[in-house]
Amino acid sequence: MSAATVPGTAPGSFQFTPENMELAQRIIAKYPPGRQQSAVMPLLDLAQRQNDNWLPEAAINYVADLLEMPRIRAKEVATFYTMYNLKPVGKHFVQVCTTTPCWLRGSDDVLHACEKKLGIKPGETTADGQFTVIEVECLGACVNAPMMQVNDDFYEDLTAETTEAILDKLARGEKPVPGPQSGRKGSYPIGGPTTLVEQAIRAGVKPAGQK
Repeated sequence: MSAATVPGTAPGSFQFTPENMELAQRIIAKYPPGRQQSAVMPLLDLAQRQNDNWLPEAAINYVADLLEMPRIRAKEVATFYTMYNLKPVGKHFVQVCTTTPCWLRGSDDVLHACEKKLGIKPGETTADGQFTVIEVECLGACVNAPMMQVNDDFYEDLTAETTEAILDKLARGEKPVPGPQSGRKGSYPIGGPTTLVEQAIRAGVKPAGQK
């Protein structure tokens, strides 16, 4: 829901919905008296989620005022961390990791598949507003490289073909299954676990060499 859909909110302004204000107050209450400004990061994230996954200036100022902190300090946080989007993004926000482990495992193919399928370059948004693609630094799934993040979901062990398949499903309004796209379970070796075999069997994973 965007700010403009909140009853009583003027264009260009921002306020939390009643539900999000309740959640914001619960977040603020986690911090000791006098330390409420420590809630700035989760509240900026909450504002971003309410406002179609980006933070306008009005939302940053609103969070700062709510926490009784200088507006410039809230803006410093919003401009420092790449998790905050300072301009509109597509419904499906595609972040392709191109850091060394993913690059060695074929992230160029993943990025080029996005460009080919969507007809846009990194940093651009499709004309229908459905997809934004960017390059990012390490997303923390190096063992399952290459990978990309779409909104809150991780897609790992990608190839150009599986990348295009994920984008096709998203375009059709479907929900691709997150996680490894190679058939492996979690971060087990491709051939299956080679240690802690009994525990793996109990978890339903076949050790390497077993069919």
